Amino acid sequence: MMPREISIFSLLVPGLLPILAGSVIAFGLLDRALVRSGLYRHVWHPALFRAALFVCIFSGAGLLTGT
Repeated sequence: MMPREISIFSLLVPGLLPILAGSVIAFGLLDRALVRSGLYRHVWHPALFRAALFVCIFSGAGLLTGT
């Protein structure tokens, strides 16, 4: 189980911050791949799809790490 706070250069940050940073990177890579594959042409609302995709990545990563 991860601690509630992580000390980075004597600054306490929430434990989900590294997971958020990793999720942003993973989302950026996946989003770029989906744009190149042309998937967004078949999606009804691309902005809503992108938001839901990020929420799924972030919440899945948070659940997998037990935070």
